[in-house]
Amino acid sequence: MDPKETALVLIEYQNDFVKEGGAQYAAVKDVMDSTGMLQNSLDLVAQARSLGVSIMLAPISFAEGYPEVAAEPYGILAGVVGSKAFRKGSWGAEIIDELQPKEDDILIEGKRGLDCFASTNLDFILRARGVVNVAIAGFLTNCCVESTMRSAYERGFNVVTVTDCTATLSEEEQRVATTKTFPMFSRPMTHRPVLTARASRSPLACPIGYRCEAATMSRVARKLARLAERRGRKVLPLSWHKRFTIKAAA
Repeated sequence: MDPKETALVLIEYQNDFVKEGGAQYAAVKDVMDSTGMLQNSLDLVAQARSLGVSIMLAPISFAEGYPEVAAEPYGILAGVVGSKAFRKGSWGAEIIDELQPKEDDILIEGKRGLDCFASTNLDFILRARGVVNVAIAGFLTNCCVESTMRSAYERGFNVVTVTDCTATLSEEEQRVATTKTFPMFSRPMTHRPVLTARASRSPLACPIGYRCEAATMSRVARKLARLAERRGRKVLPLSWHKRFTIKAAA
């Protein structure tokens, strides 16, 4: 993916989720620890910034008393209200210190629900910046990350979900979301293949999020790659990729 056409959307990296003492920290701590999502996220952001990828932070917050939420909330928003999480102006609603926006980062404001597109100008910003590729990380894996993934997919973006930069309420929910739902609406991968793919300029590279078997380095593959390069193609035709066994990235 061309870094200039790529955005990394970071969902709800806020104290109420990430830091001890946060209203929802205990709920996500185990999965955060098992995936190493915080350090993975910091590594991903550092590399993405160095490559010129657009960093977009999408926090959620509510006014005191949660007037933006239904009078009788249910589901995930009932949990938010019940725990008094993400109250505007509170420590819990602040973006964590490690990911405070840098000069060139973009703060996506107005998120009040699950889908980052629904109540913000995220779509406008992405298109205004010529973004084609949207990589998504954050909380909760099967809630806001999933909702945003689905919307980005519907809008025609090339969507990548960074599985080890997400966390949710249980290992089972994490597993089902990343292995069953994510592949339907995105190209799921861990953060290291994302970095490798972004740094790669080789016309031999497989589609983002995949790795080809050793057969792709055959003489025929190299000839086809050179042919594609001479014709000015950045990506080899789908018919070429179908010749080889392709596995999802670990």
